[in-house]
Parts: sequence; structure tokens; C-alpha cells
Amino acid sequence: PPAACGVTSGGGISPLGPSPPMWYHRDLSRAAAEELLARAGRDGSFLVRDSESVNGAYALCVLFQKHVHTYRILPDEEGFLAVQTSQGVQPKRFKTLPELVSLYLQPSQGLVTTLLYAVDREETATDDRDYSDGEDDKPPLPPRSASTSTPPGPETPTDSAPAANGLSTVSHEYLKGSYALDLEAVKQGACALPHLNKTLVASCKRLNGEVDKVLSGLEILSKVFDQQSAFMVSRMIQQSVNQGGDQELENLVTKLAVLKDLLSSIEKKALKALQDMSLSSPCSPPPLSMRHSKAIPVQAFEVKLDVYLAELTKIGKSQKYTLSVDVEGGRLVVMKKVKDSQEDWTTFTHDKIRQLIKSQRVQNKLGIVFEKEKDKSQRKDFIFASAKKREAFCQLLQLMKNKHSNQDEPDMISIFIGTWNMGSVPSPKSVTSWVLCRGLGKTLDEMTVTIPHDLYVFGTQENSVCDREWVESLRAVLKEHTELDYKPIAVQSLWSIKIAVLVKPEHENRISHVGMSSVKTGIANTLGNKGAVGVSFMFNGTSFGFVNCHLTSGNEKIARRNQNYLDILRLLSLGDKQLSSFDISLRFTHLFWLGDLNYRLDMDIQEILNYINRKEFDPLLKVDQLNLEREKNKVFLRFAEEEISFPPTYRYERGSRDTYVWQKQKATGMRTNVPSWCDRILWKSYPETHIVCNSYGCTDDIVTSDHSPVFATFEVGVTSQFVSKKGLPKSSEQAYIEFESIEAIVKTASRTKFFIEFYSTCLEEFKKSYENDSQSSDNVNFLRVSWSNKQLTTLKPLLSEIEYLQDQHLLLTVKSLDGYESYGECVLALKSMIGSTAQQFHTYLSHRGEETGNIRGSMRVRVPSERMGTRERLYGNTLSKQDASDSDPSICKNSYNNPAYYILEGVPNQSAAALSPELLPSPTSTNPQAAKLPPSSAGARNKSPCAASGPPHPRRPMAGHPVRVGGTTGSTLTRPPPDFPPPPLPKGALEMVAEAPFPKPRPLYPDLAEVRIPAAGPVAPMAPGEGFRRGGGGGGVGPGALDDQSCSVLQMAKTLSESEFPGQPPRAPSAPPPLRGPPMGLGLDACRTFPPRNPITESIAEDMPEEALWGSSSSSLSVGESSVGEWLQKLGLERYEEGLLHNGWDDLEFLSDITEEDLEEAGVLDPTHKRILLESLRQQQQQQK
Repeated sequence: PPAACGVTSGGGISPLGPSPPMWYHRDLSRAAAEELLARAGRDGSFLVRDSESVNGAYALCVLFQKHVHTYRILPDEEGFLAVQTSQGVQPKRFKTLPELVSLYLQPSQGLVTTLLYAVDREETATDDRDYSDGEDDKPPLPPRSASTSTPPGPETPTDSAPAANGLSTVSHEYLKGSYALDLEAVKQGACALPHLNKTLVASCKRLNGEVDKVLSGLEILSKVFDQQSAFMVSRMIQQSVNQGGDQELENLVTKLAVLKDLLSSIEKKALKALQDMSLSSPCSPPPLSMRHSKAIPVQAFEVKLDVYLAELTKIGKSQKYTLSVDVEGGRLVVMKKVKDSQEDWTTFTHDKIRQLIKSQRVQNKLGIVFEKEKDKSQRKDFIFASAKKREAFCQLLQLMKNKHSNQDEPDMISIFIGTWNMGSVPSPKSVTSWVLCRGLGKTLDEMTVTIPHDLYVFGTQENSVCDREWVESLRAVLKEHTELDYKPIAVQSLWSIKIAVLVKPEHENRISHVGMSSVKTGIANTLGNKGAVGVSFMFNGTSFGFVNCHLTSGNEKIARRNQNYLDILRLLSLGDKQLSSFDISLRFTHLFWLGDLNYRLDMDIQEILNYINRKEFDPLLKVDQLNLEREKNKVFLRFAEEEISFPPTYRYERGSRDTYVWQKQKATGMRTNVPSWCDRILWKSYPETHIVCNSYGCTDDIVTSDHSPVFATFEVGVTSQFVSKKGLPKSSEQAYIEFESIEAIVKTASRTKFFIEFYSTCLEEFKKSYENDSQSSDNVNFLRVSWSNKQLTTLKPLLSEIEYLQDQHLLLTVKSLDGYESYGECVLALKSMIGSTAQQFHTYLSHRGEETGNIRGSMRVRVPSERMGTRERLYGNTLSKQDASDSDPSICKNSYNNPAYYILEGVPNQSAAALSPELLPSPTSTNPQAAKLPPSSAGARNKSPCAASGPPHPRRPMAGHPVRVGGTTGSTLTRPPPDFPPPPLPKGALEMVAEAPFPKPRPLYPDLAEVRIPAAGPVAPMAPGEGFRRGGGGGGVGPGALDDQSCSVLQMAKTLSESEFPGQPPRAPSAPPPLRGPPMGLGLDACRTFPPRNPITESIAEDMPEEALWGSSSSSLSVGESSVGEWLQKLGLERYEEGLLHNGWDDLEFLSDITEEDLEEAGVLDPTHKRILLESLRQQQQQQK
């Protein structure tokens, strides 16, 4: 950024003149600039801000006729500034910004209007009390030891910080006095500057000593590995002793050159020496790091066989079984207890366990599909002692499959993440409970708690221990419990904020592209007592980012914490440098954000304590500041957090965990720190990736700090570095990514033209579209822009295999032609776009942490038939299945939500996940058009916000409510971004819609849940004027809803609903009922349907009788479907067959449990028809009795 004073660091004139003018807004975002100008409201209002696209450049923003016009001001090679002009027009050059602006204050200078009214920046008071939890009287000093991770630089304070002032003093003294003496000497013909030399020697005195220390250390290594260098180093050190005067500075430069050569060569020389030694020495035992971790003992689970109603009469009662998992041997033993203490057991090897099916309705129920004979499978359902035992069993089976897989690279890894504010005191001798996830909340089962994780990430705040000592203590703890020598791959510090990442030795070579960064957000963003440290890397083909932060403290400083978050999001330099247009929330497949976020509870202290004593956390989570700010889209846009089921982790009395201390006497009065969940772990993953949170809790026995350590563990799918077996594609075998059309609504008052940039690891370089060929606006704050097929480029992936492409993602950024600045970014998964027909996508745009609009379009990924082969994914075996009688409003029932992870082995359509829709037979209809329609959304039925089945706002899962994304509670089998339109209606409904009259638009703000799109055909090309909308926003539209968001996306919903959504047409009987959102507004998120796909009918796996053997695709599915269809046909209500089958009611045996609510969800809205169906089922039940 430009210098903020009259003289630049180079001694020249600052572009801002002697002092920054009030119309210059440093670090102001484009969106904020538009809001300031909109507030000014007068034509000719202007301001200048920093450019978001070019460092050192500026943007002149002018308001004219309610639209904002942006002009780029670029510096040339000589440092002169000029407004960017059209080709051929000579620019006018200026030395400073004030000079440039003064010209355009005059009329007729080529701008859209004369600059008339300067919009001044708002001077904000310095936040002078942002130290350690608002309690210290002065900020803590930086730690004495420098960071061990990065060389000292502007972001890493070291123990040389105090010397900086000394150096500047010496320099000032020279410029004030001695400088004149040197000048006089030069005038008299002198060729040396003795006084400057003396100043430099004094300044480098400490550096000289430090270099000598380092060289002494390297001398020892050199004597071992490289005799020649050792002699040179020794001679250099001896020569440097007792030297001074003119030669001292020259000698320092020589020593630095020697040091540079030594450091760059010592590792290679040491490696060669050790290799020579290893060849000549006898065999020795393998180093400790190469030894395997201790064997996992056989674990036994006591379970009961779950039976269906129809089987009860045959069996009489449920039977007891023992399931024994032998991870090392790769076997599962199923033992049944029979009469006279006899036992009957069956052993299944790891390759015979085809699928696990987790029940959602019964959290401790698990279906296991075994392979019995060729092409035939058997399913058994078991009831475990608890949900935790079920998860432990699944984890052990997954581990067994991974261990005995014949694949070279892992498909899935487990990650431990911990955050702890250590309170500026050393940690206790044992932090075992933290590392083993023991304590309160969602914890791991004792059977799996000691299984080593692949990655450990430790984030600490107020950590007074030096980096090396801290990392070694962590390695010692891990070695004690796992017998593995974990390797530190990154350690980064900012004062007392630290992050350390350790990896299993076997994965060390799979880690690449390690990056580290830090951002200060303390007083005036210059102190490092608050801020963030980050680490990023690739694990084979999957990118990971980890951010550990310590945000501003104080109950009332919510806005400051929000700004801390946004600053970190924008300034943390991590990940692929080519993705500089995207903030860090879009640069990684998986981003984890942890730390002392310092958000508090907005409730009276006595009420808080009462709720904690009763272990009632839900009322507290509703007043948690972080949850409330996320609800308003202020921070952590589209991040997820596991349900919080542990007490607040701050502020405890040190030495125990029995008492919260919330008051402290200060000079300014009594300060209150209410108990709060300050310490949090959140994450954000690309759509259609595999991530499940297995634990989230805190310890209850580490009491040295006033914070308790927090832990979380994750199961994460990873991709390998793909190597094509067929080589680079020939032209006939080339895959293509083709776009039919794209349309975006962007939150802006600008009316410039736009283009799209496409980024992906599967592209050789980023690609650009042409400028949009259509745009329109019905609201001054929003602009609709469209690109037709001819404006969009066809993309050619580097490799054409479907196995490679289904793991790839495409990043899009919508940029303006006037300033080349981004107005919104998004990410798309290619997996669901693969096929010969175009698929629709629809997602949100965001920029600098704020939601800025929507984008939708039609595209396809064409894969040649020669490249269509796929392989089984290890983590594809676990299927989280909705029970037929218990739908969750936040998830859709069928596997099109995430097809690649639902590989139904040994059951019909087992390869469907990898196939395009047109290659699949329709499971529900012979109508080819209907075959491509997605099923009715399970979100059609809406439950109260407090219902246990899902969060009140599925788009942003919040703490205190189960995160149910993709199936399991706490899992995010990350589905497509959630703002997708409702699924298209069945064919009959479409015919009715075409004839429906459109009522008059409503003039008032609609609730976001009511803003809908009339359903259209499955893949019909979009006309530029076709409307679409975003999902649920920040709640109801009551007074004050827009207080802090003058150009909010809520207004966009209003505008679109008034201008283009003229109400919901009448629905056909088989169509899903319209969404009725709770006050919070479910919007479209309740049915996040991805582009129309042919669903894999999972209900077979869930609903068939336990002993049934599965045969071919055609026979096994037809039983359930035909019987339901025949029953409906007899009643003359066959129109409801499709809706019932889509919702899992594919077996007459299960239909006996159906309720009115379930019928409505399946599209049966007519009361008479409901009565007929229920009466018929009741009669059938009586006949069976």
C-alpha cells in the first residue's frame, strides 16, 4: 500500500502528497466504497481507494445518476500517476494524487461527470484496550525467542525488535550531525565516508556476534561432514577476531557470503557422507521413525439383531450377537449366541464387507451388507449399545479396509485439530486428554481413542513456550501414545500465537507446497498480541489450509472481532499464488479455522450460570455472538461447525474446572467476562468432497489456564496425484468442459461490463471469457449479467480420465472491465457435470467474506468413452441413509447429493455414481423425460427450528444443532453450494404450470423462504431474462434488519421477487409441496438439489428384508416398485407412485407406517386421496393379522 506520509521509503515524494487527503480511503473495499457513495447520494460525489487488482494502483470512484463509475489510476515506470484511458488516447500524468484529482475537479476532462463532492473517510478512534482478554494494563511483550519456522521479517517479531529503535536512533544521529562531516570530507576530495562506516559498524554489532555464533555451530558440522569447508570456516572465524575499523564491515560481508554458501551446501554434503557410511556399515535395526505403530487389539461389540415387523412372528424376539473386528488380520467375526450356551459364528474377510448403512432415525442402528456368493449379497441390521459404539465400529472397519487395501495411496485420512489459550503459563506435564479427545462433549469411543491420526494440528494462543520446546513436547506426547515419531511439517508463530502441524512418518513424502503466513490485528493492526498464523500444504492431490487466530477480546467488541476475521481472510498469504483473486476460504479443498475467537454470550451472568449447571446449552447457543454474526452473514460465510455439547470453555478459575470467574476489579471499574465458548473449530470444504467430524469437545482435567483445551477429529477424503495410464489424451480422446450459458446477479451500483476467469488445477493456465453480451437491472444496487455460449470459452483439462475429472473443481471469478476487480467468486464441482447432456449449476458469489450475489448456468464435462473407467473409493462404503419414515428437512434422500461416495457394491446400479444420467435406466419411470428429473426434496416438509432433526438454518449449520450435511450427524459429505433452485416438477406438473395465470406481484418485502423460482424443465437453456434468487438470508425482515447492510442481499431478494417472481403456480398433485420456512427462513437450502441427475435408489439397501439375497438390477428393484405401483393402480391413484418412490416408500411392508405428513411430503395433498390411501393400508394390515 502507498506510504501514508509525505516522504516514501525511497526518499521521493509520496503519491498522496505531504499528508493523505480526506477523500483517500486506505484499504477500503470496492463494496464499501459503493455504499459510501450511495449514502452521499449526489451526482459528482467521489472518493479514491486502493485498487483491489493492482498493488500500488488506485481506483477513482464517482457517483453519477445513482451508478458508480470506477476509473483505474496506474503508476508508470517513472512513478507518475495517470487515469487509465482508451487505446490511442494520450494519458495526462501527475506526480501526486491531489494534483490528478484537482484536474478532474474542472469540467469536461473526460470523466462521466466533474468531480464535485469529496466523500471523506471516517476517522475511527484507536482501540487502545486490546491486550490479553481485556485484562492486562499493557500489551504483552513479544516472546524472547524468534520463530523457528520463518526467517525474521516484517511479519515475525524477534528479539531484535528493541534494537530496531536503536538502529533508527544511530541513523538519525548520523543524518543530523556526522552526515555533514562526511559531506565536507567529500568536498575536499576524500574517497571514503568514515563516519558512515562507523555508523554501519555500530548498527551491525549484534549481527556480527550472531553470525559468529552460527558459523561456530556450522564449523562443528563441517568437521564431521566436510573437512575442506571446516578449515575455511575456522580460518574465517580466527581472522574476524580483534578486527575493527574499515575492515570490520568488509569482513562481515565476507562472513555472510561464507554463511550463505555453507547453509546451501551442508545438507547435501551431510547426505552424501551418511550414504557413504550406510554402504560401509553392517545392517542395523530400522530407525524408530520407520517402525510401525503398536498393533490394534481385536475389539468386540455386543449388539442385537434388528428385525422387521414381518419377521417378528418368525423369530419371536431380537437375537444377541457379538461383532469382533480384527483390524490387523482383516477379519470381522459375526457370532450368534444360541441355546445351551452354544455359539454359531461366521467370519468375513475385509473384501467381503460391501457396505455400511447408517440409520438416521435410530442413531445406534447399522446395516452391514456382506457378499455371500457371486453377485449376491446379504444384509443384516444391528443395534449397538450407543451411537458412539456404532461410530467406533465404523471407524475400525474403515481402518481395516484402508490397512488391507491394495491401493498405493490413501483415499481417506484422519485429522486431529486442537485449540488452546494457554494463559501465558507453561502447559502441565501431561496433555494426554487433549490429544486423545477425552473429556466433555462429543468424544471418541475408548475402543478407537488410541488409534493414531494421520495429521495433528495444534493451535495455541498466549503460549509462552518457545517454538522448538513446544513442538518437541507435542512429539513426545504423540510418541508415548502411538509409538510413532511424528514429523513436524510446519511451525508458525506470531508473538504467542502458534500453530504446529505434525504428520505420520509414512505420509511425510506426500506433503508438498508447504506455505506459512501471519497477520497482526492488535492495536492499529501493528501489534502481534492479536492476529492469526496459518499453514497450507498439499496432501497428494488435496489442498489443506489451517488458520489459528486470537481475535479482539471484550464482550462488546463484536464489530472489531468481525473486522479481525475479514482482515485475516484478506491478508493471510497462503495457498496457490495464482489464486490471488480468491480469498483463502476458496483456495483450499478443505480449510480449517480454529482459535480463541473471543465471541461471548449476550445474556445475564446469573442466567448463564443456571443454564450451565443444568447442562442446558441450547438457550446459550442462541445468544452466542458467533452464531448470531454467522446468521447475519457477517463472518464465516458458509463455514460449518459441529454441534456444541460441552460447557463454555472460558473463563475458569485456574487450578480447577468447578468455578467460572467472571469479575475482575480494574482501575476503570469492575470488568465482567461472562462464561463463553471463546475457543472454536470451524471448517469449509469444496462441494462434493468427503468430510465427517467424529468428535468435538473439551478436556476437563487440564487446569493451568482459564481456558479449557478444545479438540475435534475429522475423517477427510483425499485424492492421489493422478497419473494417466493412457498418457496424454489424443485429440479424439480429449475431454472438454463446455458452457451453454452463464447468468449472474451481482450486488453493485456499477454498470460496467464483466468477464469471467476460470481457474483449476486441471487447467494448464487460467482462462477468460469474453465480456457479457447482455445485462439488465431493476434495482440500482444490483445488476444482472449474462453470457451466451459464444462468449464462453471451452476448457480443455490436462487429463481426460473420468477418475481424475470427478475429483476436480472449477473456480470462477466475475471481474469488471473498468478496474479488473473481482465482484464475486465461487467454486463448482465437476463431478456432477460429467455427461453428454448439459447440467445446471447454481451457487452463491462472495467477495472478501461477503455474499455478493448468485451465479447459475448450464454446462457439461464431456469425457470420451475410452477414459470412463473408475475404481472403488474406500470411503465410498459407508452410506448414511435416511430411514423411510424419518425425513430430515435439511437433506435430500437420494445419493445424487454426492454420487461418488455412495458406491452401492453388490446392489443394483453399483456403478451409477460414475455414470452420466443418460446411461442409467430410470429406477422410477419408463418416461425418458421423467428419468432425468431429480426426486422430490426431503426438505419439502418443514419442522420447527428446534426440531432435533436439523439446524434452524441448514445453509449455515450452527453450533448447538446437529450438522447434517450429506447424511450423518456431524458429517459434511459436502454437497453443492446450497442456493439451488427447487427440483423441476414432474412432467404432469409442468403441463399445468404452463397454463397457470400469474397473480400480481406483491409490493412488500417477502420472507426469504417465500422467494421462489417457477420450476422449469430439467436442462432447458436459460434466457437472459430468466429469474433466479439466493437462499435464506439473515432472518426475518423486521425493523432494523438492514441497519448494518445498506445494500444487502436481502434487497436483492426483494427486487427479484417483485420484478420476476410473480407467485407460485398451482402445483400438480405429484409435485412436492411449496416450502414454508420458519421465521429464520429456510429458503432454498432445505432442498439443496444439485443439477438434475438420475438418482441411485438407495432405498433398496435400507428397506429389503434382512435375509433377502440381492440378484440382478432388474429383478431386485422391480419387486418393491411393482407392488406399490399395482396397489396405487387398483386405487386409481397411480399418479402418486413417483413421489412415493422418490421419498423411499418403495415397499408395501413399510407403507403401513406412513403418516399424513409423509404422504404430503410425497406430493399427496388432496385430503380425500390421503384418506383413501391410509384406509387401504389399514385394511391390508387387518387382513394380515
